Amino acid sequence: MDFDFSDDQKLLKESVGKLMASRYGDFEKRKGYQTHPNGFDPAVWAEYAEAGILSLPFSEEQGGFGGGPVETMIVMEEMGTALAVEPYLACVVLAGAILKYGKAEQLIPEIASGEAIVALANIERSSRYDLSDVSLAARRDGDDYVLEGEKSVVLGGGAADYFIVAARTAGARRDADGITLLLVDAKSPGISRRGYPTQDGQHAAEVSFGSVRVPVANVIGEAGKGLPILARAVDEAIAGMCAEAVGAMDALVKMTVEYLKTRKQFGVAIGSFQALQHRSVDMLVMLEQARSMAIYAA
Repeated sequence: MDFDFSDDQKLLKESVGKLMASRYGDFEKRKGYQTHPNGFDPAVWAEYAEAGILSLPFSEEQGGFGGGPVETMIVMEEMGTALAVEPYLACVVLAGAILKYGKAEQLIPEIASGEAIVALANIERSSRYDLSDVSLAARRDGDDYVLEGEKSVVLGGGAADYFIVAARTAGARRDADGITLLLVDAKSPGISRRGYPTQDGQHAAEVSFGSVRVPVANVIGEAGKGLPILARAVDEAIAGMCAEAVGAMDALVKMTVEYLKTRKQFGVAIGSFQALQHRSVDMLVMLEQARSMAIYAA
């Protein structure tokens, strides 16, 4: 399989890399971004929009640039080199995929322009990694659904203007059928949320829905058939996270090699010691293996 990037993909990698270098030149800048209320600087998010990064994965008909999984992987890898804190994965990759595959394209232009942040609310406290474990209830009442329940670890949830909520409209907990995806305005009466930083410096939120009314027209895809869309989007997000991890590995390898060149012991750079050369080669091999697997997954 040919893993070489096209000229356009190389240009994308270079431009995103330059943006990350200018905005994340050191950890002090990153720490500064994390002091903002939702853990990132809206001005940097606006730069992403201006650079076309937010519109990259969407088709031209949807107001995007028609990028595919490999382009998303390129962006995520470059963000990984800087440990970027903006909710790109949560909003553009994860929520964006659900909007694409669910044929709910009305918000995509707002995501692409940076005007709206959308967060997926699917995890519940006891669901762990089972996407079908959904107990938050959506009861039909005329032309609305009424939501009752809570969602946990909603990535980007503190800054979200809209939520995509996985709700149960039929069946029992853990049934594959009966899960409906609903687009919910975060300002709707009955919604409360508590944001907090995660271990990796991102932000998430606990979100409660108390008698929240959502129009039936806000169903994404088909009522009761949301699990396949959800699963496909989560798979794409996992591939994106793999690419992000590769970017972090790449940065660590470069930092290590630079340290080997500058740190001296016994009057010489420690990079001249064969044992450390072997270790640095092992690191490079593992990095390239991880990068190949990430591209293959994309």
